[in-house]
Amino acid sequence: MRVRYGRLGAGGVPDARLDRSEALRYLGYAGQQVDQALLARFNSLADECEKAIAPTFAWSVFDIDEERTRWEALGPGMSGETARRDGASDAEAPRDEAVSVVERHGEPGGRIECGKESGPRVALSGCGLVLEGGSIAEHLRGASQVALMACTLSAVSEREMRKHEAISVADGVMFGACCSALVEAAANVVEGLVVGFAKDMGMSTNWRFSPGYGDLPLSVQPAFLRALDAGRRLGIATTSTNMLVPVKSVTAVVGLFETPDDHGEARDACAICSLKDGCELRKRGVTCHG
Repeated sequence: MRVRYGRLGAGGVPDARLDRSEALRYLGYAGQQVDQALLARFNSLADECEKAIAPTFAWSVFDIDEERTRWEALGPGMSGETARRDGASDAEAPRDEAVSVVERHGEPGGRIECGKESGPRVALSGCGLVLEGGSIAEHLRGASQVALMACTLSAVSEREMRKHEAISVADGVMFGACCSALVEAAANVVEGLVVGFAKDMGMSTNWRFSPGYGDLPLSVQPAFLRALDAGRRLGIATTSTNMLVPVKSVTAVVGLFETPDDHGEARDACAICSLKDGCELRKRGVTCHG
């Protein structure tokens, strides 16, 4: 499978500019009076964050393997074949893989699966990845292809955050918020590359959907990274609890659809999140998904 890799701001790819108002929101700012000296320090740290860190990315487009995809959960007495026959309507012949500037290295996809045996699942061709859960199945229902994307602020961000934490707790917190805003901006740019590719193909997209949203488990992260060779090419790894390292990294799935529509645009991305009721971002009128 071919995968596009790169660095934002290089090779014709737009750069990512961190949204300072978003970084301030991460710090709990909601319009209250801020000490001018502290605000000046924040702006200095934001400048440094953008200068010191160059986000990198990977993305690729995969066909859906309808033979192994299950759009609905298995009911009592149902076999996997019955579920596929009943749930996978309008299955289409596989498309040609998207042409890319860089070929993926590593082993071609064997089966890379995670999660439940009887629930909905979306299997991807060419990488063996299976995305488990009703939320991701609903997100991708009707899609012809699926884009996987990853971006990271790399190990540089870890080093810079430790450096500022050593200077002062306040500096560490503010710099970390700037990094969070920068990786979100990077994810927006990479998603834009996927959207642009889809438009060139006469297709539409929905919003990006990350592991941890809805019931798509974090346990998919290792297989997700292998599908993009993101460990070797971007330096992204996972902890024993499937959190990404460097921590300022994002992985996500975007559906590509044959006909223009409002796929996912009319949906509330927060509605499927198990943390929505206590989410501090929602209380402040913002979201974690752009």
